[in-house]
Amino acid sequence: MIRQRIDDGTYQPGTRVPSVVELLEEFGIATSTGQKVHRGLRAEGLIYTEPGLGSFVSKKPPTPPGEDADG
Repeated sequence: MIRQRIDDGTYQPGTRVPSVVELLEEFGIATSTGQKVHRGLRAEGLIYTEPGLGSFVSKKPPTPPGEDADG
């Protein structure tokens, strides 16, 4: 759901994304699942975390050469 909101522009670069606790409250998922979501999005470079502040949407990476920006 966070990835979809990033992709569709709901969460713009620099926007704070829901914390693990907020994911628990919104989606009723386990803490470990929320942590996996954040880890995966960080690994993909979609979000970054500022200790004590939260996680935020990263700037969109440039489209690799030879790939259409729309997919």
